[in-house]
Amino acid sequence: MPRYHKLGKIPHKRHTAFRKEDGNIHYEELFGTVGFDGMSSLLYHLYRPTQVKSIKDSYSVYPEIAVEKNLKSYLLKGFEAPKTSDHLQSRISIMINNDLNVLLSAPTNLEEDYFYKNTDGDEVIFVHKGSGILRTFVGNVKFSEGDYLVIPRGIIYTLKFNTNNNRLFIVESYTPVYTPKRYRNYFGQLLEHSPYCERDLRFPDELETHDEKGDFIIKIKKEHMIHEYTYASHPFDVVGADGYNFPYAFSIHDFEPITGRVHQPPPVHQTFETAGCVICSFCPRLYDYHPDSIPAPYNHSNIDSDEVLYYVDGDFMSRNHVEEGYISLHPAGIPHGPHPGAAERSIGQKSTDELAVMIDTFAPLKLTKSAIELSDGKYHKSWIE
Repeated sequence: MPRYHKLGKIPHKRHTAFRKEDGNIHYEELFGTVGFDGMSSLLYHLYRPTQVKSIKDSYSVYPEIAVEKNLKSYLLKGFEAPKTSDHLQSRISIMINNDLNVLLSAPTNLEEDYFYKNTDGDEVIFVHKGSGILRTFVGNVKFSEGDYLVIPRGIIYTLKFNTNNNRLFIVESYTPVYTPKRYRNYFGQLLEHSPYCERDLRFPDELETHDEKGDFIIKIKKEHMIHEYTYASHPFDVVGADGYNFPYAFSIHDFEPITGRVHQPPPVHQTFETAGCVICSFCPRLYDYHPDSIPAPYNHSNIDSDEVLYYVDGDFMSRNHVEEGYISLHPAGIPHGPHPGAAERSIGQKSTDELAVMIDTFAPLKLTKSAIELSDGKYHKSWIE
């Protein structure tokens, strides 16, 4: 969470008695990250957030690995991932390493009757298709197509969709997701040359407070296991919260591209960063304006990074025959670049309408069985003239 936020009722001083109308106290919870050194919020509950009634058998969601050590370029047809009713069961891991997990999801249920908490990692959910409300215990955020939903680890939430036509591209990071350091000052404020600023970020603006007792299921992910807990009170019983640890939304359409006289490198498209990867947004923009510029990117070697591109919309200038929902993987160790004819086609062009999300990892990715099932099987040969 890049800035202080407050919602609901909170006491004047922290760690003091904050009483209800009946004279009893609210139950304070410090919701923090990175021990006591990271971003945190203080929450005030109607009931103790510790009242566990039962725990059901746990099950693994670690994906089946098909390619452990990869040095081959792949193209996956993401929209061929099957639609599945249940929100969690619809999540398909396609690439993974010790830093992050890349997933596709196409849920058709409008909402589940359980809540979810990911304690393994922060989630960045890119909404390719669909709209609705991210409902959390610290407030709600409306979302629509093109939104990134940044959900810190430990947030209890559920997604409420407006229709059953939904496509999500999800990055699960095992280290915190931050705004890019190059765009922040000493105090954490986004600088003038940043491609977006704090007013582009949408924070929780509606706090649901449920004064309810009963049986409330929270499915909790830890170490790639799902544990089903039943609590005695509604998890959305928070009357107020303040701090820096909140979910938020940011629209890819509010990203302002940085352009130049000649082709700009991928870091100018950076949108988020973690200790294990960066996430970038390629958006409609004017091309380079040097009279002899080649707008298409030059060939480059991925010496240290696997590159994952998720194609959202528009005609991606450096690729041939790319459709929405396609995903390319260019592994570290070998060069890649524009497809035959792409560089030549780009000369003299004034703008592009491409829209894509890119992940550059700092460690190699493993491919899952699901990824291989979505692969076209021939992408690595697509540069042959």
